[in-house]
Amino acid sequence: MKRSLLILVLLAIVFQSCVHRKPVERPKLVVGLVIDQMRWDFLYRYYDLYGSNGFKRLMTGGYMCQNTMINYIPSFTAPGHSTIYTGAVPAISGIAGNNWIEVASGKPMYCVDDPTVSLYGDNTKAPSMSPRTLLTTTITDELKLATNFESKVYGVAIKDRGSILPAGHLANAAYWYDDKQAGFVTSTYYPNTHPEWLDAFNKHKYVDSFVKLGWRLLYSSDKYNQSTTDATIYEKGFKGEKAPVFPHVFDSLADSDRHMVIKTLPAGNTYTLMMAKACIEGEKLGKAHDKTDFLTVSLSSTDYAGHQFGPNSMEVEDMYLRLDQDIAAFLHYLDHEVGQGNYLLFLTADHGAAHNPTLLQDEDIPAGVEKITLESDLDEYLMKEFKVKKEIKMDAKTHKPIPNNEQMLRGVVNYQVYLNDSFIVKYKLDRDKVKSAIINWLKVRPEIEYVVDLENMYKTAVPEPLNSMIINGYYPKRCGSIQAILNPAWYDNGGRTSGTTHGTWNPYDTHIPLIWYGWKICHGETDAEVHMTDIAPTLATLLHIQMPNGCVGKAITEVTQKKK
Repeated sequence: MKRSLLILVLLAIVFQSCVHRKPVERPKLVVGLVIDQMRWDFLYRYYDLYGSNGFKRLMTGGYMCQNTMINYIPSFTAPGHSTIYTGAVPAISGIAGNNWIEVASGKPMYCVDDPTVSLYGDNTKAPSMSPRTLLTTTITDELKLATNFESKVYGVAIKDRGSILPAGHLANAAYWYDDKQAGFVTSTYYPNTHPEWLDAFNKHKYVDSFVKLGWRLLYSSDKYNQSTTDATIYEKGFKGEKAPVFPHVFDSLADSDRHMVIKTLPAGNTYTLMMAKACIEGEKLGKAHDKTDFLTVSLSSTDYAGHQFGPNSMEVEDMYLRLDQDIAAFLHYLDHEVGQGNYLLFLTADHGAAHNPTLLQDEDIPAGVEKITLESDLDEYLMKEFKVKKEIKMDAKTHKPIPNNEQMLRGVVNYQVYLNDSFIVKYKLDRDKVKSAIINWLKVRPEIEYVVDLENMYKTAVPEPLNSMIINGYYPKRCGSIQAILNPAWYDNGGRTSGTTHGTWNPYDTHIPLIWYGWKICHGETDAEVHMTDIAPTLATLLHIQMPNGCVGKAITEVTQKKK
């Protein structure tokens, strides 16, 4: 009897503990804010002119990871956004670049192309975009799975890849800017294709209003102490401009050009955050008390401006000063709409950017731009080296030879050489000898530091962390056979000497900001090195959900263990 009574008491205690057990704590809304081409040092470079409620609010109220590094190459937009949200390097996620060549077919591929879907509302049914090339789940996918698909997930960005890849496979929708329609669009891949609030937002024609205002400096020019003078050879002006100088006025541009120019203006960031607010309100994100929603936002205009003007320009400095104000307004909006302390926000970047090489050369620093004819020069060399006589076919009508455009290379993309294996087989060439010839030809070029046989990486001694970064970026079905590593401050910019670009292993391209802010986040910072791959597992730990299925990162314990 006593034993039975004891069992009943114990069962009652267990029952009560189960009944009163606290539900899993999660924020109402998670916001991922990715600033395209933002180097870590930009947090401090323009610090003196930032206001108190934008970047400084995040820095003084959030938790900063001061040494967050990208741990793969190439450091481009699509790999960056996919890695942030999957915790997987390109070798696992399959997102080997913004563009690549499919090794099996030899066809060029854009990272989010999908011939099975079309742009919503496009009667031509032309192929559009989706996340199907991404081979792993995202943290946004895992949130949907963890809540039995009740959480809402949306992506917003000017760039399609900056919206689609972060939002993941299970997103309610991803929206990106289409300059032909001068508004935000989506594809038929998504279930929530075109809600009424989106139509209402696009009907306002915000782009026309923004572009009519032009681009003028926020402050007087004497305050821009982190920039070169306004008129330099390191920058490229807008269409119709005689020189790349302020103010930038677009009155003479045709509508199609004006709708494109918004991408490069600070107003492009303003416009994107307005769209983010419209999505929060239209979809009532963060309003459910027992579910967590996720909004991914990528600000792309910083990248467009960086490519055109370079990080030492007044344009880029002004871009960040205006972005600071936009972030302050967005945080104020979240405080009011979702509630201060109810949302978790992280700010990071997909990659950084190099200094303009001509500027560095003028200051006696070694730098340069890779020759634009590299691919054709290499192919010409190989044809002569292997004494290839191309097959000649005659036109049946004219009886004249048909030009034979066959090449031994598929192309040079992402600093990788793609072999044309069909050509090599057709002309009975020794593939290993072709590779050796390519490697030897590249090795003697003065701008190239290392040449790596990606199919036999052990043959080349490359220092760490570069060796691991090459391995982490190599997905065989979408990567070339040979990797060229340029000297520091060298890059491929399509032959252009103005502006800048990115994509290399160097710290200017791979040292990115990372700030955690809001729900359960204590103020602080760490100088310990963490990686871009650590963002997704940190979110998984904070949200008490499974990390993405290709994740190789680790939770940043300085963030997860110092909760409010």
